Amino acid sequence: MPAAARKTVVVIGAGPGLGMSVAHRFGREGYAVALVSRSDARHAGYVASLAGAGVEAAAFVADVRDRDRAAAALDAIGERFGAIDVLYYGPGAGDLDAAPASITSITPADVQEAMELVYPAVDLVGRVLPGMVARGEGGLLFAGGLSAVMPMPALGGLAISSAALRNYSLTLNAALAGKGVYAGSLIIGGLIERGDIHTHVASQPERFGDVGGRTLDPEVIAGTAWDLYTKRDRPEVTISAFS
Repeated sequence: MPAAARKTVVVIGAGPGLGMSVAHRFGREGYAVALVSRSDARHAGYVASLAGAGVEAAAFVADVRDRDRAAAALDAIGERFGAIDVLYYGPGAGDLDAAPASITSITPADVQEAMELVYPAVDLVGRVLPGMVARGEGGLLFAGGLSAVMPMPALGGLAISSAALRNYSLTLNAALAGKGVYAGSLIIGGLIERGDIHTHVASQPERFGDVGGRTLDPEVIAGTAWDLYTKRDRPEVTISAFS
């Protein structure tokens, strides 16, 4: 497909669960896919998987908390694919063994650490949004946790950062009305199958118990993300294994 006719989705937080499902979902619609994650250890497999499905794809290394590296990745994506049409923001957790302090014992430092994955969303949007508005089309999709809408005291600072990311998305949605650019939020409650967190939790039943009944299909979530972007009939959707 000619570059001028092809659209591109950037997947921030490319992992084996939801990130790759989003990549494949948009790829089936003819989008080129730019994958971004902290390590390139699995990039070759991801790109091969997409190529096998007929999707043009490339992978880039960046920890979005490193502003310079994130900016360099976006520049490289622009050089490789041209304009960015959709930005999906869903970076994964860092230390899977680190349990957050509960809401009654958090410190300002805990909140600041949790917010380190919200600040990059603002930075990345600031880099891609002007072009989208100028073209009169585009999309911003944010994946966050259920604690954004439901009190979950055990998650402490993560509950605060999840709510902040959700409100950022909702406010963008309102601000961009009538400009051809959509902003939407996926509120996710549960363990995403094939994802790193799911794999980590399932491998330690003595610590976390049986994960049955707490899992979500990433293909379903990715399909919902596509529907949010294309239908644009609501600013967010909650997908929960607990409802």
